[in-house]
Amino acid sequence: MAQSNKGFKASVQKLGSHLSGMVMPNIGAFIAWGIITALFIPTGWLPNEELSSLVGPMQTYLLPLLIAYSAGNMVHAHRGGVIATVASMGVIVGSSVPMFIGAMMMGPFAAWVLKKFDEKFSDKIPSGFEMLVNNFSSGIIGFILAIIGYYAIGPVVTSMTNALATGVNTIVEANLLPLANVFIEPAKILFLNNAINHGILTPLGTQEVAEVGKSILYLLEANPGPGLGVLLAFMMFGKGAARASSPGAIIIHFFGGIHEIYFPYVMMKPLMFLAVIAGGVSGTFVLQTLGAGLSGAASPGSIIAILGMTAPGSHVAVLAGVATGALVSFLVGAVILKADKTVEADDSFEQSQAAIAAAKAESKGLPSDTVVKSDAVPSVDTIDRIVFACDAGMGSSAMGASLLRKKVKAAGLGLLVTNSAINSLKDDGKTLVITQEELTTRARKQAPSSTHVSVENFLDDKRYDQILADMQSGPSSVKKSEAVVEATDTVTETAAPYTKVRRVIFAHGDQIASSAMGASLLRNQAKKQGLNLVVTTSPLANIADDAHSLIITVADLSVAAKETAPSAQHLTLASLHEEGQYRDLVLKFK
Repeated sequence: MAQSNKGFKASVQKLGSHLSGMVMPNIGAFIAWGIITALFIPTGWLPNEELSSLVGPMQTYLLPLLIAYSAGNMVHAHRGGVIATVASMGVIVGSSVPMFIGAMMMGPFAAWVLKKFDEKFSDKIPSGFEMLVNNFSSGIIGFILAIIGYYAIGPVVTSMTNALATGVNTIVEANLLPLANVFIEPAKILFLNNAINHGILTPLGTQEVAEVGKSILYLLEANPGPGLGVLLAFMMFGKGAARASSPGAIIIHFFGGIHEIYFPYVMMKPLMFLAVIAGGVSGTFVLQTLGAGLSGAASPGSIIAILGMTAPGSHVAVLAGVATGALVSFLVGAVILKADKTVEADDSFEQSQAAIAAAKAESKGLPSDTVVKSDAVPSVDTIDRIVFACDAGMGSSAMGASLLRKKVKAAGLGLLVTNSAINSLKDDGKTLVITQEELTTRARKQAPSSTHVSVENFLDDKRYDQILADMQSGPSSVKKSEAVVEATDTVTETAAPYTKVRRVIFAHGDQIASSAMGASLLRNQAKKQGLNLVVTTSPLANIADDAHSLIITVADLSVAAKETAPSAQHLTLASLHEEGQYRDLVLKFK
């Protein structure tokens, strides 16, 4: 039963991660739409009939299509994003309400259909016709799914959206909305915060803004008051490392908007869940009573971002709700901490942080005991860029990039330090990618040529001091795997037969054309030998770990390929364009 509950929890967290991954990369667009709405609608700060005409099309078309593209791109890269957008257009036009939920459903589904089509037919495409087939398959499948979306999915999702909106309105009119925080606050600690906020509340809030000009739904999860109250309680009545670190955490949480910073403080004292729940319920009660609302999503959940997105006439109400949430959370937390007579162990806070790391690993779909090996820190003269990568490329990774950027500047190093979503990483051998431990494997698949260094916490200032010290300490210590072979003009593996191989996969990074050429040459040689050999191409990140597959790569991708599919057989080639090597290779399948 415990294992079943754990599996269910991991499934919910993984779903939540996918939902937030569709919306979070596009938060800038939601904010732009919110600003336009706040300024130019008839009840806005600067009413303007012409500019307010932007509000409707952006809500109806731009925002859902951005969500659809992000969803499709997560499933099947750029081609998945394109077909997701086309298919979602049918859902949008075939409905009478903004299709945020429809885009979240149709986007990944359309990309999945295209991905399955590619997997089934990519090995049957004649040499030289790959681009033609790929383009027409995307177009035809997109055309069919757009029609299905128009006639079938659009009306269904319209009914679902209306039902959800009716449910929210019923809760609001019954003054029961504060009770939502009984579930929202604990869920945040389980790293479902982005799923709840961006996957559910933001789409519903956006629809409400279009109708009345503001929405309280944007504030249910983003209210920084409960977290602020907990941190203030630890600053006043806490012990050990938790008390010493709480003032800095307050700044990061309240002004930086990184709510994850207070999660370990709650985890180390489970009774503190009562504090954040009490703060959330009371804060929302005041917000609802005073008619508070934002004109757009506030992300990250900083008080600066919240006040910037506050609808005209709601600033006092918003501040009152935040202050109430902080005060109640502080009072409850203070009682809990003062009543606790146990002697605080020096490592309890560190253990709590470790528990948070495990919970976050599960939220990414990884087992809590996953151990990810970091690469050696490279010499400063071997890289020209440092990229902090996380799911959405914002939030804590942006804060980590800011911390290291200041240290790099102080050290006089001419390195560019940026932050990025993992799916947007570029495969560059002169880039150092810094991720949290639970994300390193995904980042390595996305950018196999880059150097990858893991950190437990993006806000670990001492860890960055060590990284900079290692970078400046001498010659490069970047890993060189024994699996990477010297370049030659022949096959570099021994002549072990591949009699059990059922599929050959040319795995590629950015060099799609080379893999397609290699697959075509091998396919032609197999036909000449009368072999019914399945030969395909695939992005490195998408290859499956199958013992009956042979993965062919160039030397630069060999290590990452073996880490991605350790059960498969692997073959490293110096060049994918040499036809002679495939004549020798096909003989090993007989």
